[in-house]
Amino acid sequence: MELISDLLDYLDGLPFSVKVVLCILGTALVLIVTKYVLIRPWKEIVKSSSAGWDDKLLAPLAVRLNLFILAAGGQLSCIWLIESDIDYNTLQPYFGASYIMIATSISSVSTKYLMPVILEQFQKRDAVTVSGGNPFLVICTRAALYFVGTYFALIELDIDLFGIFASLTLIALILGIAMQQTISNIANSFLLAVDRPFEVGDRIEIDETIGTVVSIGVLSTKVLDHDERLVIIPNNTIISSDIVNHARGGGEGIASRKSLIVDIGVSYDEDIDHVKYTLLKLARESPHCLKKPEPRVLVNELDDFTKVFRLFAWIESYNEEFIARDWILKSIDENFNSEGISISFPTEVEIKGESSPTDISGKAERQQIAREQMVIEEQRFQDEREAARLRLKELEKEMLKAEQTGGKKYDLEFESQAIESELNTFDREG
Repeated sequence: MELISDLLDYLDGLPFSVKVVLCILGTALVLIVTKYVLIRPWKEIVKSSSAGWDDKLLAPLAVRLNLFILAAGGQLSCIWLIESDIDYNTLQPYFGASYIMIATSISSVSTKYLMPVILEQFQKRDAVTVSGGNPFLVICTRAALYFVGTYFALIELDIDLFGIFASLTLIALILGIAMQQTISNIANSFLLAVDRPFEVGDRIEIDETIGTVVSIGVLSTKVLDHDERLVIIPNNTIISSDIVNHARGGGEGIASRKSLIVDIGVSYDEDIDHVKYTLLKLARESPHCLKKPEPRVLVNELDDFTKVFRLFAWIESYNEEFIARDWILKSIDENFNSEGISISFPTEVEIKGESSPTDISGKAERQQIAREQMVIEEQRFQDEREAARLRLKELEKEMLKAEQTGGKKYDLEFESQAIESELNTFDREG
């Protein structure tokens, strides 16, 4: 201890110029030691990781660490070189403000590279992704950090903030009035992300626009309609409008299955089972319709001149909707002629010729076969619906258990929604 005391007394007795040189050399030595002892090993660790954000974060943090060392070296040098406490107290607030701003800068640059990674981790696969939303959120967060840091730095410097805040308030008011619609669109984009009425790839209908969602931006949502036109809809308009989501698209523009509904009217002379069985066979033979869920045919309406049947089928992608409909209608026209099923034309008078006994007996035979087959189909249909309802009850119990145990419920909810959608379709329409 005595040796250290003697050393300090010796250093205090050195000339002022020598002290300055020693302060500079000491600060430089700390910078060199930090580079080789801390920064370089950290760089090697970062290179060995698979993440990309840490490579980008290393250089800015190293710069700010060096700034901190310079500020600390400057403060310690002043403590040693300045003999008057009054003179040092005059400089001390500036060092405090510099530390605050360095800490603010470190927080800001860390937010720039870490926040997008964190947001991606918390973002579910079924969530709406707002194009440009994450960068905007990062910018707002960094601006808030700099505002808070500057506020405390000014307090440290004992600067009157009343005039500054008054000016900022006036500027914010003017900008708020001038950018009211823009700010409202930005706010509504995040409401869309929270509420999730649709996602990229969905087929939606807003007012009179029907198309596929291309992107959801901070100001507007872009929809590609049937005519390959890009319709840009402000988020304000979307929030205040009724939205019809015709088909979920999978989150990245990948089309999903969609229900295909075709109405067809026949004459009252036709047998219901015969028509239903013929339509059912066509849907099953279609190369565009899915095998699961199975197609269904229901009597939808008894009109003044027509028995209206509704064919339900599912297609793999709503991009194939028109192709599938074309195939179904073409096949209906061809097979109805061969089956002797007459499509009604209420606006025209149809004069039928006499049918031969062979034609009558052949059609009667086909009708009888159709009746027998439809009895089997209807029974199978009811059994499938009952099984679906039982599966829904099981899923409710499994989701409750998953919630209690902290397990993932997404797959269970997705299956439940798919079953409910299929059941509700036939319950509603049938």
